[in-house]
This record gives sequence, C-alpha cells and structure tokens, in this order.
Amino acid sequence: MKLNMQLGVASAAAQIEGSGVRHTWSNWYDKGHVKDGSSPARACDHWRRYREDIDLMAKMGIQIYRFSIEWARIEPENGFYDGSVAVQYREMIMYMKEKGIEPLLTLHHFTHPMWFEAMGGFANPENIPVYLKFVAYAVRTFGDLVDEYVTIDEPNVFALQGYYTGEFPPGQKSIKAAFKVMSIMACCHIRAYQLIHQMRHEMGYTGTKVGFAHHMRIFTPQNPKSTWQSTCAKTMAWLFQGALAKACLTGRFSKPLKRYVEIKSGEYADFLALNYFTRTVVTGIKYGTKTDVPVSDLGSEIYPKGIVSCAAKLHTILPRPIYITKNGTCDNTDSFRSRYIYDHLRALIKSKLPVTRYYHWCFTDGFELREGESSRFGLVYVDYETQDRTIKSSGQYYMELIASSEIAIAAKKS
Repeated sequence: MKLNMQLGVASAAAQIEGSGVRHTWSNWYDKGHVKDGSSPARACDHWRRYREDIDLMAKMGIQIYRFSIEWARIEPENGFYDGSVAVQYREMIMYMKEKGIEPLLTLHHFTHPMWFEAMGGFANPENIPVYLKFVAYAVRTFGDLVDEYVTIDEPNVFALQGYYTGEFPPGQKSIKAAFKVMSIMACCHIRAYQLIHQMRHEMGYTGTKVGFAHHMRIFTPQNPKSTWQSTCAKTMAWLFQGALAKACLTGRFSKPLKRYVEIKSGEYADFLALNYFTRTVVTGIKYGTKTDVPVSDLGSEIYPKGIVSCAAKLHTILPRPIYITKNGTCDNTDSFRSRYIYDHLRALIKSKLPVTRYYHWCFTDGFELREGESSRFGLVYVDYETQDRTIKSSGQYYMELIASSEIAIAAKKS
C-alpha cells in the first residue's frame, strides 16, 4: 500500500530542551507533581544538542518536523526578549532547513513564563493581547524562515487538566474555570491566525498556513443500547472537543464556550491539525477504558479506527488538508510501536481523507509532563544519564517507511 502523505516527527520544547528554564512545568515539578520525580530541567538536553538531533533526523530521512519554541526562554521577563535565544532558535531552524527538513512551528505547547501565569495566564481575558504580543515577536523573528504555524497545542487538554482535574498546572478544580480558559484560548487562536497572516503578508511572504492542534478521541458508550450512556458519550465529546473545534475553526462559539473578544464567523485554519491517541468508554458520568483490548504502557486503548473518525469529524466542520500533528504510544520496551504506526497509517490511507502529513509523537523519548521520564514515546531511545541517543527498532521501521513510501512491509512487523 503506497503512502500518500509525508512522514515526520513532533516534539515540544519543554519536553526535550532542558537547560533549566523557569516555566509553568518547572514550577509544577518544584511542587512535587511529577510522578517519577524527574525534572524538565534535564529532559533530552536538546537545547545544547540540537545539531546532533537534527543530524539524526536527517539520517532517518525525516523531511518535516513539528517543534515548539519556549516562550519562557524567549521572554523570561515581561517585555524583555533574550536576543541570544532568538539567535539560537534561528540557527536551529536554518540547520534543519539545510538538512532538507521543513519546520512546522508551534507557538504555545503547554508551557509559558511564570510572569504570565502570575498575571492570570489564559484564565484572564485581559491577557489575550499579551499572548498576541509574543506571537508578533515570533513572526518578526522567524517569519522569514517559517511559513507554517500551530498557534496553540491542545487547548482542551491544557484547560481541563489544568483547571478541572488539577493534574496539570496551575492545579485548579473548577469546570467553570476550565471552560473559561478553553474559550480564551480559542479567542487567542483566532486572533493569532489573523495576526500571523497579516504580518507575513505585510512582510511580503506567501505560503502562510496556520492552524491549531486539536486533541480528539472517540467517546463510546459501554452499552450501545443504553440511551443514557449514549447521551453521556455524545455530551462528553461535545464538551471535550466538539465545541472547541467549532469555535476555533469557524469562529462560532456555542455553550459551554463564549467569546471574550469580538470575533466574526469565518474560516480560521489553513489545515486541520489533529492529535489522536485513544478511545474512551463512557458508562454515564464516568469514563474509562474497555477491558480485553490492546492498551499502551499507560493503559490507554490502542484504537486505530478512531483516528479516521476524528479526522472525518474535523473535515466536516471545515474542509481543509489534514495534518496528523500528534500520534504515538507509550511503549517502554518498543515491542508494539511499529505495529501501532502501521495500523494508524493504514487506516488513514484506506479512509481516502485528504491527510497530507503525519507527525509521529515523538522523535526522541522526553519529559512526558506528569509522567516525567518514566514513559517513553520516542522513535529514538535516550539514556538520560549519558544523553546518548539510539534509534529503536520502531525508528528503524519508520526509516523504512520513509525510504520506500510503502507500508505493506509493515505487515511483517510485530
């Protein structure tokens, strides 16, 4: 079966860079909220080893790379931009382009400066201009090198985990606060979409593409014959992902979301960026994982069909090319990752949806937020003590896929 999309890898600055930057997750670690006690200050030391990592990407044949810049590193104090950081990020982007790797730049990927958090972060609508000021700086600084941008990664996960379940910083437990944050982040995306297009047009650049990375999953009733469970599953899907997709892609805000700035209905994405991992089973107001199904080392169901359903739902809201901007699995022994990749790619190809890119999550093992270093998602193994990199068997398989543009060989992989 021929591949009809480009294959790349994804990462997030706070999860790979290290170097002790003070952002929201370093603060969260200080408070003891990382399960294995590891710190984002170490991670993969990518900030110092980026050339080594990009060389490894080139060796693997990677042609597209989704990465993020760390706002707290760029603007450590409100209004103070560290020019040396901008220089290194520029060098990083230029080096990947020299190696034939095209960047997809994420502007906010779960972390931001503590000074921004002290102002209320994304829970304060008055901070929308503060975020847009950072976006403008990024476009001025990197706009000649980068054509494509993700404004925000997974606003729903950021909002619900940080403001409802309390598992992410700042650790609040208020559903009202969670939906307020989700609403404000949707406003931020739309305004950033407009700003990036405007600025790059004024700078004389063409080919600008902007989207937001939307985390979606399948919500299914434990008992499909139960009207109550089916209703709960549909409601959860709407609250978690449906309302947000509608708002960010079209500017149409529906309950439980609301506008915090004036926004007209329109089209606010040049590509559909989908992050997909699993299916959730709903028994009422509770949810979990099916029994007797394949699961990752974190216990989430491996359900390849779901990636097609989620992509199709996005495409019905706004027909655009589809980028899979995160898809991967926690497989600490690398025993099933190759099959995982094969099954998801095969489902996408058979779907006939306009999926043009697939960014595997992730390139190297890294600091997996609340799981710390205990959960490995990478195609490349990282020995955190020595910082040595080793391409895993799944990474070798991914290399074969890229080289052959064919996934039939994956049938031989366990």
